[in-house]
Amino acid sequence: MPMTDREIVRGAFDAWSAGTGNPFELFAEQATITVVGNSVVSKTYSGRDAFLTGVIIPFHARMHTPPKPVIKGLYQDGEMVIVLFEINGVARDDQPYHNTYSWFLKMRNGKIVEGTTAFDSVAFNALWTRVPPE
Repeated sequence: MPMTDREIVRGAFDAWSAGTGNPFELFAEQATITVVGNSVVSKTYSGRDAFLTGVIIPFHARMHTPPKPVIKGLYQDGEMVIVLFEINGVARDDQPYHNTYSWFLKMRNGKIVEGTTAFDSVAFNALWTRVPPE
């Protein structure tokens, strides 16, 4: 029996938490990803690479220790998988980083084709402006 999209996403988050993978590998090459709210990275990204280079790589370049996700809720309704999770890590200035994220992931053939994310923009912007990427 094939894995459900929920199980695929759970596996990617488990790998991220263990340091052996990440959910970003699930994004289809042409996925659209929207960061809602008023953060410094809020906009719609056309394509996985645009999202990785615009948000994920510079975010990780500001961290001293890799952030670890803790799933608080994981749901599937049809082709939509919803993940509520917390991230904890230490920034390069040795200050802790904590944030809660919600991801709404439209799945097709085991890949994320469309994603929407929301998080605490104040905490994110503080990290982004306080710590330059390395």
